[in-house]
Amino acid sequence: MQQLFLKKHEDRRLRAGHLWIFSNEVDVKRSPLTAFAPGEAAQVCAADGRTIGTAYVNPASLIAARIVSRKADEPLDAALIKKRLERALQLRETLFDVPFYRLCHGEGDWLPGLVLDRYGDVFSAQITTAGMEAQKDALLEVLGELFTPKAVLLRNDVGVRTMENLPLLVETGMGTVPDEIEVRESGAAFTVSLAEGQKTGWFYDQRPNRVEAAKYAKGKTVLDAFCYAGAFGVMAARNGAAGVTFLDASRQALDMASRNLAANAGCPGETLPGDALDTLASLRDGGRKFGVVCVDPPAFIKRKKDAEQGLNAYRRVNDLGLQLVENGGILTSCSCSHHLEAEALRRLIAQCAAKRGLNTQLLYQGFQGPDHPVHPSMPETAYLKVFILRVWKD
Repeated sequence: MQQLFLKKHEDRRLRAGHLWIFSNEVDVKRSPLTAFAPGEAAQVCAADGRTIGTAYVNPASLIAARIVSRKADEPLDAALIKKRLERALQLRETLFDVPFYRLCHGEGDWLPGLVLDRYGDVFSAQITTAGMEAQKDALLEVLGELFTPKAVLLRNDVGVRTMENLPLLVETGMGTVPDEIEVRESGAAFTVSLAEGQKTGWFYDQRPNRVEAAKYAKGKTVLDAFCYAGAFGVMAARNGAAGVTFLDASRQALDMASRNLAANAGCPGETLPGDALDTLASLRDGGRKFGVVCVDPPAFIKRKKDAEQGLNAYRRVNDLGLQLVENGGILTSCSCSHHLEAEALRRLIAQCAAKRGLNTQLLYQGFQGPDHPVHPSMPETAYLKVFILRVWKD
């Protein structure tokens, strides 16, 4: 195993617990990055020669190496993947009575480059780094040993793979992936498509926030904007909502949302296809009001340079959402942008409310569920922000 030497003092962040090594932190005179193949294991050393741990390297990436172990000689292989997944499984089996959850959350579970969602005996994986890509066969071997899955889908079509010089594709890693699959969550059953749905098929990260938001829905009309498969709206309906309106740009998503509402609750449902911002504005212009409004948009700030444009998009979404809440109603506002801090979102919502002469009370602040564990030394792993506010006008 080759050694990867860091420049002087560049080990401080790593010794504090972080797992990423950036290309400008590497002493390329002592350990040229060009000497490493993508995904190759390396022993990480400080400038004084002290060992920090074992990593895998990608010389073509801004994040040149990712630590997988604090031991000096424990590369990413089948044995380490199995050890990490067994530990991850212990946590999930403590948390959930049924096997529907995120089994592996990348750095949060000490397996950088791997997202793995479980749907009973079907798994959906997303590999985002060259180091994990090099261990794809080992991963499938371990999954077969631990779970004997009916199927494993590899949803390797996420754009971040291009930063690692990896191709974008969706492929079957094992078995036969069904066209649709049932997701069981919080007493409800949802139908989704793993191959054609968003991300890895389902957003388990919002599980606790959906339960919390549903508490305010009894007897209320609900608007579920950016609804995907309708999870927020369906949970609200199960808690006694008077009716649910689903809004999404995807007609396939709206079809799933309607089916999921019918399968789980008896309240009336309405679907609105189209661009969410335009449709929210049309609802406002038409005088529509809802007892509960949920806005859960995609990440508007994917890179730091997108911050200003993304903030404007979040501002518009929340401004429209606030205007659609009936007097005394509820706004649930979400952001999954890594580069938008919770305080910035809270401040943005408060500014929008003040501009409209609205009073608000913050009732709940949430983030991703515990099957998406946060690495305490890596704020990058804490991405989801959720605020539930009561809105009224004197």
